[in-house]
Amino acid sequence: MVQIGCSRRGTTSMLAAASVLALHVASARADSHAVVSTDKGPVRGTVTEDGRQFLGIPYASPPVGNKRFMPPTDASRWHGVRDATEFAPHCAQRATPFGLATESEDCLYLNVYTPANSHDDSDADSDEQGDEGDADGHHRSPVMVWIHPGAFQYGESDDYNPSALVANDVVVVTINYRLGALGFISHPALTAESSIGSSGNYGFMDQQAALRWVQRNITHFGGDPGNVTIFGESAGALSVHAHMVAPGSTGLFHKGIVQSGAYNLAHPTLAAGEAEGQTFAAALGCGTPATAAACLRGMSVSALLAQQALNVNPAAWQPRVDGAILPQGVGAAFASGQFNRVPIIEGTTHDEFTLFTATLFVFRGIPVNAATYPSLVASVLGVPLATATFIANTFYPLAAYGGNAGLALSAVGTDAAFACNSRLAARRISQYAPTWTYEFSDTTAPMIFLPPAGFPYGAYHGSEVQYLMGERNAVPAPGLNAQQLQLADVMQGYWTQFAHTGDPNDGVGPSWPAYQPTTSDFFQKFVGTSPQPYSGTAFAADHKCAVWGSP
Repeated sequence: MVQIGCSRRGTTSMLAAASVLALHVASARADSHAVVSTDKGPVRGTVTEDGRQFLGIPYASPPVGNKRFMPPTDASRWHGVRDATEFAPHCAQRATPFGLATESEDCLYLNVYTPANSHDDSDADSDEQGDEGDADGHHRSPVMVWIHPGAFQYGESDDYNPSALVANDVVVVTINYRLGALGFISHPALTAESSIGSSGNYGFMDQQAALRWVQRNITHFGGDPGNVTIFGESAGALSVHAHMVAPGSTGLFHKGIVQSGAYNLAHPTLAAGEAEGQTFAAALGCGTPATAAACLRGMSVSALLAQQALNVNPAAWQPRVDGAILPQGVGAAFASGQFNRVPIIEGTTHDEFTLFTATLFVFRGIPVNAATYPSLVASVLGVPLATATFIANTFYPLAAYGGNAGLALSAVGTDAAFACNSRLAARRISQYAPTWTYEFSDTTAPMIFLPPAGFPYGAYHGSEVQYLMGERNAVPAPGLNAQQLQLADVMQGYWTQFAHTGDPNDGVGPSWPAYQPTTSDFFQKFVGTSPQPYSGTAFAADHKCAVWGSP
């Protein structure tokens, strides 16, 4: 017992004892908040001033051995408290500017980031409690699940720092999922052994397994399983579109944000995938039908990745229309209204294709100049040279781009693959669900992936992600200047307000009207320090959408 006296020494001793007691109480409180229950066992994360982080939580069992090329299965229960202070391995891939090399197949992990004031149910006596919503008086934060980009071949969950979003009272979950051949190969032998008569889509099923984990567990982290927003960029955004169509994703999310994900509205079929898979398998020496599945499962990860690198078909690895996991292409589903009708933000960047002009041509040593321009347009569009020459000379003449073939080619790819498809998706979705559209247009955005390519990258593909979540493993860049940080704050506000309410408008910031295909072709244009209207026919005219079937 501390003796209370009148001497200075006695008072000092009392204060010291009180300080020690306060530190012990604070430490105990921090320790208790660091441990959270899940349906497979408790995890211990990290408590910071800004919130809590729980890293490397398994949401499915390792897809190794006989589980390779199979749907994900439940993770095993563990005993004791599992450490969740370090990232787990991410999924197998070769080193690129867009992802870190690894040969790990044990990669089905996710990370949870919570606000500092989030309530959790970790003190409950049982893991089996159900969601109580707000009936118990506890505040539960909206949940945002990030699906990383990388052409379904690269990337990892731990490249992103969602702290700015979390500060706006949302719980953010970032996930890994199987990539490349390990995640998306189709083959008749694999189809034959499937209970649903399909193969491929394993990485997409991983995403669904992660979303089911969120439904079962996120209340323990202070999140609301009844208010889940899925969002992603590029392949991650295409995945959001696919979840809108996939029956197995129904009810697992309630809103979606699509960042540059409309580049493919007509997914390849299972039959096409099986043909590509047979060619892939034969190149590895697995061409005998009776033994192909076993041969592919016995192949080393390094051999699979090496062969994968030789396949430059960008559609080789992605979700496929198989009649089971994905019953139809997203474009057709959006046109007919046969999709999960949730509020959507659909967006693009102004100069999407500069990144691809650099990676597909410049850095592969393929000249991009006036002489090669028509043939490169033919390559990008997959059309005959005569058609490409007509399109280039009529709608994208080099003179309009200062004679820079890199800029002209990038404009073709941007408009044909991204901008006008994004508008087309919005026109279809908005007939059935609330939709907001945007274009990220900061042409001075720092390049975080590639060296100079002989033309300005502008608002390149993926350039907006750093305004929402800083990237840890990216090529060092100057970072955002003061003006860009203001724009980032505006965008973060819209994204998280949408997660809260299903409407990006908070009644305080600049208004963002919903997209109305019959009355207002409105795109919010993110540039400068605050958004500017990009309405009427301005977006369609800027990107020549009449040329690309979206007048």
